[in-house]
Amino acid sequence: MNTTLAMWRKSLSQLIMMSDKKEWDALDILSKWFIATRSAVTTVTLYSSLIGGLLAWQYLRANNKPFDFLTWIVLTIGLFIAHGTNNLLNDFTDFSRGIDKDNYFRTQYGVHPLAQGFWDKRTHLIWFGVSGVLATLSGVYAMFYTHFDPIVVGLFAFGAFILLFYTYPLKYVGIGELSIFIIWGPIMIGGVYYVLTGLWSWLVVLASIPVGLNVVTINLGKHTDKRKEDLGKGVRTLPVLLGETASRYITMSAIVLSYLITIYLVFVAHFFTPILLLIFVAIKPAQVAIQRLSKPRPDAPPAGYPIWPRWFSTVCFVHNRVFSNYFVLALIADTLIRTFFPAFWH
Repeated sequence: MNTTLAMWRKSLSQLIMMSDKKEWDALDILSKWFIATRSAVTTVTLYSSLIGGLLAWQYLRANNKPFDFLTWIVLTIGLFIAHGTNNLLNDFTDFSRGIDKDNYFRTQYGVHPLAQGFWDKRTHLIWFGVSGVLATLSGVYAMFYTHFDPIVVGLFAFGAFILLFYTYPLKYVGIGELSIFIIWGPIMIGGVYYVLTGLWSWLVVLASIPVGLNVVTINLGKHTDKRKEDLGKGVRTLPVLLGETASRYITMSAIVLSYLITIYLVFVAHFFTPILLLIFVAIKPAQVAIQRLSKPRPDAPPAGYPIWPRWFSTVCFVHNRVFSNYFVLALIADTLIRTFFPAFWH
């Protein structure tokens, strides 16, 4: 059991490399799912749902209304599974289209059960199907909970559309990155908030933008890292369409903007208390990311660099994780302040 728990923790915190099928076969079901769905990255979904829940708690508490913990847990687990389901579909689609062959970027940074022969297409589709059903049940629960509110139905339909068509064709026509920003920012945070409160708030949407921007930097960094490979295989991501230089500056702008919007929400909108400035603890990894993004990607890894071909994606991932950790920590403190000292910041 200790070994199993250790693998769960490891697969939720870092991408796993594995070449031995016997080692793969010996894993428990959850470990296989965490690894196959790249849960070290899908944890960004947990952050978005937690943020939406905390903002909903603040509103409901201020208006003497109860917070439905069960509904929030169902939404959080469902969204996490939906993200994993999308990654399973992503791998299946790219493998079936021949994208993941010839030591493609995807096979160099984490286990790809199909490409490595750990399981066949039928097994992969079964895992995708079961995950998809569980995620769908969460969405159906949300629709019943809100009496099939048109906005909730629309959010569910939009999320399902992105899940099914992100890999193809959206990613192939430069819309994938925009989809990720919208989903993990306004749609997910605003949607969780709406289901729990029954209120659509544009201030909540604005508060979600720093989170969405930081999530999309991971994707932009990864797509910039593999721009040449994608160009050769006809995958027209945004970095392929715009080129490396423009993509690097867009990614840097997203990082900077996430801090500026948070400052606006504290000092102008007074939506957050100044405790949210705790996010500036992440300024060091932000500087590291911007410093790397300010220069072209090298053609080969520097001496001793251990995780090539990841270059821009690594620093973006590290910054996102630190920023998200302190954003959530600060928001928890902000929620406690507003709960016990409601007149503190107006």
